[in-house]
Amino acid sequence: MSDLKDFLESIRRHCSRVGEAAMIQMAVRSKMDENLARKVSKKQTANPMNPFANMEANQEDEEAPSPQDLVDFSAVYRCLHINTVLGARDQFESYYRKQRRHQCRLVLDPPANMGENLNGYKTYFHNIIGFFVCEEHILNTSGLVTRNYIDELWDLAVQKIVGQLKTYSAYCTDASLNLSIKNTIVLFCHTMKGYGFTVSTFYDLLLEVRDQYTEILMLKWVHVFQKIFEEDDYTAILVRDEEEYYYIVSKFPYINEKLEKAKFPKRFPFSQMVPKVYGQCRQYIYACLKFCEGLHLSHTEIDDMIRRATNVLLTRTLSGSVSVLLQQPNLSLLQLIQIAVNMNYLEKSCDYLEEFISNTTGAEKDSVHASRLRGTAMFKDARNDAEERIYSQINEKVDDFFEIAEYEWNRPESTGMASGYVTDLIAFLRSTFQSFSHLPYKLAQTACMSVCKHIADTLKAQLLDDNVKQVSVGSLQQLNLDLVQCEMFASSEPVPGMNDGTLQLAFVEMRQLLDLVIYGDWSSYIADYGTERNKYARVQPQTVLAILDKMKASGRKLNNFLDSFSRSKKPEKDKQQLLETVMKRIKALNP
Repeated sequence: MSDLKDFLESIRRHCSRVGEAAMIQMAVRSKMDENLARKVSKKQTANPMNPFANMEANQEDEEAPSPQDLVDFSAVYRCLHINTVLGARDQFESYYRKQRRHQCRLVLDPPANMGENLNGYKTYFHNIIGFFVCEEHILNTSGLVTRNYIDELWDLAVQKIVGQLKTYSAYCTDASLNLSIKNTIVLFCHTMKGYGFTVSTFYDLLLEVRDQYTEILMLKWVHVFQKIFEEDDYTAILVRDEEEYYYIVSKFPYINEKLEKAKFPKRFPFSQMVPKVYGQCRQYIYACLKFCEGLHLSHTEIDDMIRRATNVLLTRTLSGSVSVLLQQPNLSLLQLIQIAVNMNYLEKSCDYLEEFISNTTGAEKDSVHASRLRGTAMFKDARNDAEERIYSQINEKVDDFFEIAEYEWNRPESTGMASGYVTDLIAFLRSTFQSFSHLPYKLAQTACMSVCKHIADTLKAQLLDDNVKQVSVGSLQQLNLDLVQCEMFASSEPVPGMNDGTLQLAFVEMRQLLDLVIYGDWSSYIADYGTERNKYARVQPQTVLAILDKMKASGRKLNNFLDSFSRSKKPEKDKQQLLETVMKRIKALNP
């Protein structure tokens, strides 16, 4: 038995070398490790000056030692023969298998540094491969072990290996190392399969490793996108010559005949963010494709895997980065405008990414199995968010002008001209919308409509403010002059093409309200209320009542309002009663 013990000790020591040799042999044969293949090929390269070189190389290749040749099995053969002759073969087999099971358990325990670098994984696999290669050799040469015995050991080993790999790979946070681990697992699978072992379980494990790899990439690309957003100047790209022009076009497939024919210098509508984000999406796709290598997946399977990973990148990673960008409080109006434009072109880039994925994976672009990229909806939502920020920021500027306004709600008469703050506000709006000339028409149109509505709502809110207790005729006339300025702005086509009266509609309610109250056309309002011919259709009774209450509290020049209702010269008391009657009849209009 001493010879057997020596053999078992020797095979334990040489186990790693045997496994390493087997993996190298498989790597060269399957060309999985290009660096290793080049080294081996260089050693075997024939000398062109030696006519017998090719023959010698072939002979060396044929005589190249197999991994099993690294171990001297003569001792175990000799012990087996002796114990067979002595009639103790069964006891010998039992002892051998017991010892090898114990060694198998030791082999399946990973080295202490396995999670630190790739060498730890390689050492782990070398030991496992070496153990089973030796057992396979024993099976084929002596019959000391059976196929059932080896299969039983392998089944137990697979469970333990998968568990260890799940544990250690979960701690990996480096994409390159994760990819190398995957390649090492694939090479391990190829090697073991070459010796007849079932390895399908490990390919299921690789799907989990892939998810881990994807998560690592996601974290990396979060920083990539953040850096792009931080470094962008949010101004349309200016190119001065053909070299600069074609450089941008090579990074982002933007085709515009008008821009192409324009003279230099000329501008793209988007900033550097667009080609950079698009380029990084392509780099991410390449990174995902690297993981698919060696997994024996069909073009369709690879295409589906890449599309799902890209969807996660767009809808989670990039979407989150864009959301963080849009939440920055210090973004200027011009920056927000450029971001909205950029999102429009990134939305279109999803079609380019679809085509890029199909061309890269070799799958049919219009295959019924191909899932569509969902980034289009994300970019559309981001553009809408940016546009909402634009509208809000313009409205905030409008509010700033109103905050400096000091309305004298008890003024005896108007100044005869629009308030200074309204004049300044209109000048600001004209300047702002002139800078919108290069924007998509819908964006400029909606922004202009939004600001006009906001101005009208603010004018009305000022008049109905609970803090305003009294309102005079003069203050209403001053408000009317301010409204006229706003109406003139709306009719001046501040956005090219908006000359169909749409903007004026924003001020219709305010116009009807002031006309009714200033000119006191109560009979028409009351008589026509609720009919199609009512020229004050947008004025609600409760709004009129609120203003009349303020007018009543003012006590100034109420005659001007009531004279139009009753032209006869009546005492002040009678006219006050008439006002009460008007208010009572208007209250009756409320449902």
